[in-house]
Amino acid sequence: MRRAVCGLLDLLFPDECRICEQPLHEISRIPVCLYCLKQPQALDAEFFCRTCRTPFLNRYPLDETGQCSLCRLGLNGFDDVYSAGAYEGNLRKLIHLFKFEGVRPLARPLGNFLAQVLPREQRFDAIVPMPLHWRRRWQRGFNQSELLAREISRRWNVPLRSPVRRKKATVPQAGLTSAQRRKNVQGAFEVKRGPRLDGLSILLIDDVLTTGATASACARALKRGGAARVSLLTLARRDRRGGMDVQTNSLASAAGGS
Repeated sequence: MRRAVCGLLDLLFPDECRICEQPLHEISRIPVCLYCLKQPQALDAEFFCRTCRTPFLNRYPLDETGQCSLCRLGLNGFDDVYSAGAYEGNLRKLIHLFKFEGVRPLARPLGNFLAQVLPREQRFDAIVPMPLHWRRRWQRGFNQSELLAREISRRWNVPLRSPVRRKKATVPQAGLTSAQRRKNVQGAFEVKRGPRLDGLSILLIDDVLTTGATASACARALKRGGAARVSLLTLARRDRRGGMDVQTNSLASAAGGS
């Protein structure tokens, strides 16, 4: 009995950081040390698309207004993007613990990461989490984007709303090309019945941005429901557009992602 209790306590309150494996000096529901919970470094690149904030190695992919081809052609449904960092290192490990290992208390420090990158002058009428299909939510037990959205809603005192649902169970996006991803999520979202979103400025919350296909599809659904503007806020981004990986310090290295 004592061994079982000790095992349960070790599971609930581990004595080592799950990231760096150094000893934890206080009991916490978050099995990560303060050092590994530091704010991630901002994305570093010389050139960014002014709309989707995709980093590029040179200015060639951008037009005279500073937009990439996807934004210029209107293929991105969102109006601007903010991300806390690149999907690498400690941030990647934290997202994995949160999303796939169910360490839900990480929502608070990860929410703080998000709050730090939002410009204070921005004003939003509603915070909207990226919806999961009901089957995926049932399998995981929670929607990680919803937990993050609650934190932002609480910190910024902006209403949390869930006006859109994911009506189609799509195959996982990992391994698909950008075009395949966009086709995969085409028609996947719809606005629920209820109050219209006419003229609202929406902040859409997601965990990781890769090509932006899923976020674009959701943003377009929100705009069909009347939203005037949709901004996207993610914990991390990974993007191989133009043959490059987004990195914090080395744009030439490969990064992981979802």
